Amino acid sequence: MPHTPDTAATPENGDDHTTTLFDECGRPAPAPLLGRRALLAAAGAAAVSPLALPTPARAASPGPHRPGRAPGWRPERGHYLIRNAALVSVDPVIGNQARADIEVLDGRIVQVGPGLRARGAQVINAAKMIAMPGFVETHYHMWSALGRNFVSTGFEYFAAKSATVAAYQPDDFYHSVLLGLVECASAGITTVNNWAHNVRGPEYADAELHAHADGLVRARYSYGHRDGQPATQPIDFADIDRVASTWFGKKSPFDGLVHLGVNLRGPGQLPTFLTEMAEVRRRKLPVSVHSGQGPTTAVHAADLERMGFLGPDFLLCHALPFDEADRQAMVRTHAPVSFSVHSELRLGTAGGFHGQLLRMLAAGITVSLSFDASSLAPINMFESMNVAWNLGIPWLGTDTETLPPVVFRQAIEMATINGAKALGLADVIGSITPGKRADIVLIRADDLNIAPIGDLESTLVRSATPANIDTVLIDGRIVKQNRTMVSHDTAKVVRNAAAAAHAVRTRAGGVLTPTSPTPPTF
Repeated sequence: MPHTPDTAATPENGDDHTTTLFDECGRPAPAPLLGRRALLAAAGAAAVSPLALPTPARAASPGPHRPGRAPGWRPERGHYLIRNAALVSVDPVIGNQARADIEVLDGRIVQVGPGLRARGAQVINAAKMIAMPGFVETHYHMWSALGRNFVSTGFEYFAAKSATVAAYQPDDFYHSVLLGLVECASAGITTVNNWAHNVRGPEYADAELHAHADGLVRARYSYGHRDGQPATQPIDFADIDRVASTWFGKKSPFDGLVHLGVNLRGPGQLPTFLTEMAEVRRRKLPVSVHSGQGPTTAVHAADLERMGFLGPDFLLCHALPFDEADRQAMVRTHAPVSFSVHSELRLGTAGGFHGQLLRMLAAGITVSLSFDASSLAPINMFESMNVAWNLGIPWLGTDTETLPPVVFRQAIEMATINGAKALGLADVIGSITPGKRADIVLIRADDLNIAPIGDLESTLVRSATPANIDTVLIDGRIVKQNRTMVSHDTAKVVRNAAAAAHAVRTRAGGVLTPTSPTPPTF
């Protein structure tokens, strides 16, 4: 939680280890940014957290999964002046700056530049920090976030998924998605595409959306099929309509942070796919489709273009089997790609990870980064950038020999503005630009693994980790401060997720059977 130093820092010298707030005159500002635990304590014992404590037997029920429930506590959107940060803006006009200020008001970036004045703003002293836009993740199956460690030797992603898909209950979905969202926010990921490909019924969709309402992370909720659903059976568009009207209507609890999309299984079962695409077109929803990591699961962009489906709102993931015709189809239609770098390495039986990445970037395709699942990749965009940069080199004696290597700027763009483009949000987020929403990450530049900094882009791609994140703003709300999540009680989130995981493992049985009938405590 935020703390008050023994001696008040000033905007000039600052406290070396805290993001203490000041008013424009340099006085310590009032402290409206206390974490939920402190606020609840101040409000008295009668205050109730939206995340209840778990019982010994199972994770606590989060309550009814419906949009009409009373919203949980959320930080206010304030008026802030981030002062003296080293800046990686991802804006081609603003560029990188050794020292810059950022004014944020009512969730929007107002101005960026050195020596700004903002009457009435609370000052965040960022003199020993790097400011950058929040990361944008474009492919994450969040319903299984709590199953990150279900995998083991000889029992990897697909086996663990198959063993547990039917073992989740709606409350488990809530706790899993909330765990994933809070972890994302803590890691500087301010936007995520929740690729929901195990929607087992309306109550499961509601549980995920309830978690989004409580999670405070910008997102697309991509409604999909039930894992194991017959290929001839289309996804439930009647329930998508219900979700659109109840969760995304006039009484939406999302405050503009979440939008609706769909994920489809692709043209492998062509009649079903054509039926689903007709329904998607009628509703004007953005689409996400897996395009395969191996020859037997390949989905080709050129085929989708011939069908008239490919475009900026059609996101293809993996794309390892793409050939030149597919890449040119993507260029012509401005369709984006999501690369899950760790997943491509572990599951990419089509091979050619590095070559495909180089060829797509050289062609000018919008390539973004993603995780796929927490049992395949760490929820760590710094590491994803690092892996993409390290693998993104031409190989002598191959058809990549003449291609340009991936540079630091491209790695950062894949993790920020390209993700925003892929989700149709490039005018809203993805760079620190006046007029855009304030999704901003502050990274400690004086940490042991970062200092001394030289090139800012190299520092972010090669040296930084989520542990270096001091402050995170999402839509102008401070959700992390002084390295601590202040928007959520993370201990409760972890306890509930652990109890839910124990329940899923118990229902699944087999190699997943817990060694104790009692859920773990933390």
